[in-house]
Amino acid sequence: MSYAFMGKILRVDLPQGKITVEPTRDDWAQQFLGGAGLATKYLYEEVPQGADPLGPANKLIFMTGPLTGTSSPSASRYSVVARSPLTGIWGHANSGGTFGPALKRSGFDGIIFEGISPKPVFLKIIDGQAELCDATPVWGKTVSETEDWIQGTSPTRLTVAAIGPAGENLVRYAAIINNRHRAAGRCGLGAVMGAKRVKAIACAGQAPIRLADEKLFQETAKKQIDYLNESLLKVAFESFGTNIVSDMVDVHGGYPVRNWQAGTFEQIDQVNAQALSDKVLVSQVRCFACPIACGRGTEIREGKWAGHHGEGPEYETANMFGACCGVADLQAITMANYRCNDYGLDTISAGSSIAFAMECYEKGILTREQTGGLELRFGDADLVVDLVDKIAARQGVGDLLAEGTRIMSQRLGGGSERFAMHVKGLELPAYDPRAAKITGLGFVTANRGGDHITAYVQLPTFVDMPMLVVENSAIRDPFVANPEEAKVVVDMENALTVFDAVGGCKFMGIMLSADDYVGLIASATGWPFGLQDFRTSGERIYNLQRACCVREGINRSQDLLPARLMEEPLPAGPAAGMVIERDTLEAMKSAYYGFRGWDQETGTPTPKKLHELGLDDLIADMW
Repeated sequence: MSYAFMGKILRVDLPQGKITVEPTRDDWAQQFLGGAGLATKYLYEEVPQGADPLGPANKLIFMTGPLTGTSSPSASRYSVVARSPLTGIWGHANSGGTFGPALKRSGFDGIIFEGISPKPVFLKIIDGQAELCDATPVWGKTVSETEDWIQGTSPTRLTVAAIGPAGENLVRYAAIINNRHRAAGRCGLGAVMGAKRVKAIACAGQAPIRLADEKLFQETAKKQIDYLNESLLKVAFESFGTNIVSDMVDVHGGYPVRNWQAGTFEQIDQVNAQALSDKVLVSQVRCFACPIACGRGTEIREGKWAGHHGEGPEYETANMFGACCGVADLQAITMANYRCNDYGLDTISAGSSIAFAMECYEKGILTREQTGGLELRFGDADLVVDLVDKIAARQGVGDLLAEGTRIMSQRLGGGSERFAMHVKGLELPAYDPRAAKITGLGFVTANRGGDHITAYVQLPTFVDMPMLVVENSAIRDPFVANPEEAKVVVDMENALTVFDAVGGCKFMGIMLSADDYVGLIASATGWPFGLQDFRTSGERIYNLQRACCVREGINRSQDLLPARLMEEPLPAGPAAGMVIERDTLEAMKSAYYGFRGWDQETGTPTPKKLHELGLDDLIADMW
């Protein structure tokens, strides 16, 4: 096995309660690097087309990357891959903290869960020894209660990733939470874990991570960390966290308000980064090996929830429970965030589902009888927190909201699909593409559905900052849809896909170049890995992910924005009057497919492209 890998994967047969150890496929690792790339290869090969995401044929795959757990900057990340119960296609979630390094140091690169357990279990791994343990005592408990109980069962300090009640109740956007507050949040993979009756993974170990050239790797990592320590961006993120972008997005006119009916928030100063620092911030929190402490340790100091503490909210959470619901009460936003962490919920999808329900209620599409007497009005801060409780328990109207906006709109009808703010079933993050049109292309081409960090083209548009990991990330005018700039989306998708594969944080792609990461990967693995290998690896993985989606029926027609963004102009602010016309989006897609080498009619990777990337075995499936 290559250096930087542990060389072993755990395969857990849940129906039989049997655990086997198998070698990590070295050939697959070199093709797909690790992390989300390697996990996707296992998913494609082992999960049949049309498998029920919550059924026994789906597999839940945890995977670290070659940099995970090393001293390279922010090498904390791990990925989880399965068929998503929210979107029905390739599902991927990624998280930081310390769980990824702990899993790897326990002796394994990853875990593949198969089938459904007859009873609740958790997987314990200590120094290469794995066992399934009874989790019945904590079935129904929150994430924090589960972690406390598991720690009490072992004299060894364990690092835990767990689901809460939301995962057990099969909320379609349930998250997996590690370190109590860090979420592998998107695509509902916590529901897949709940369907398999796996409550948690707890791991510990001291297994060394062998590097091909330890001295060169450490020298390279130190240079990069020294550089990062001098960066103004580090100072900004440490001071204000991810919510620092709230004012930037609002001033561009792309801050979603009242379910994306507006793009500027009149009470932005009550929910922005400065407000968060003034009202709830206690400390900065960093992930493993991270020189930038962008996490927020927080505490509610006043009001009905005074004394509650935890981490966050991050930018997306602050918007989705805030302006998107018409709420400017930071205490309520913070409390909703805490409860999502403890119940195991994706805050983007939860907040978006609440905002959608509020608009449906105000338009008379969702009735008071259907809500159980609740008045779902924009601006009701207490209601937002209450609805998070109901979603996690699937109680009352929460049972409907637990389905996500796509299924909600299908059930409610009344034209509500026009303002159900998702792409392919995944709720959109808090950047309105009417104010930066290239970001709309990024939403529709992201493989897991509406997502910002697949390409993160929001950075050069809303934040006015280049992404150094690609040669050119410049967008000349965010208000103008320039098909030539579709190449920026392609390049950023490919580059950031590598980060998900090697176990690095994408924020490092803002401040470090591809050459920086080539040096780390080559000295860690011993592979002959150059700049072109970096680019080709990202492209290969991205095409494999697209193939997973194509196999489940995705084609050009589903690469589409909600009608609101294409037909309803923003009413005010710097982007007043802006939409992304359907023809404009189609022209951008055509340019994008051209740069990708995909079929223009279907959006499917062509046989020529698959052959170029060494993916010949996919051709018969696609064509």
